[in-house]
Amino acid sequence: MTDTPDCIFCSIARGDAPSIRVYEDSHTVAFMDIRPSTEGHALVIPKAHAVDVFDATDDHVAAVARTARRVAGAIDRALRPEGLRVVQLNRRAAGQTVFHYHIHLVPARGGDVGKLHGREPGDLDAIRATAARIRAEL
Repeated sequence: MTDTPDCIFCSIARGDAPSIRVYEDSHTVAFMDIRPSTEGHALVIPKAHAVDVFDATDDHVAAVARTARRVAGAIDRALRPEGLRVVQLNRRAAGQTVFHYHIHLVPARGGDVGKLHGREPGDLDAIRATAARIRAEL
């Protein structure tokens, strides 16, 4: 695995930084956003560092897409949202805030298309409970 020591998502992929994981395979990690914009907001990253879609290899993109689809299905079964936003941002001007390629899986209810990034840390106990519900559906 190629990584960048000062990248928080690389630290999460290595297991050096805490995260609430819902899925992991040899190429990707899916974990809960600790500043969720909605209940069930999850992120999917490649374990190997890539800054954005322009830096990611075809293999990174394919692996992340496969995991995102798998986790999205689990979110759908566990939480029964009315919809699910699958969002991938590239570069600061597009709203990317962590410079490690990733996809957001954001459940939506009632036509909610609010902000992608939550402003405040979520309730970690509630996030852990939601993660357990999602993991149970994988």
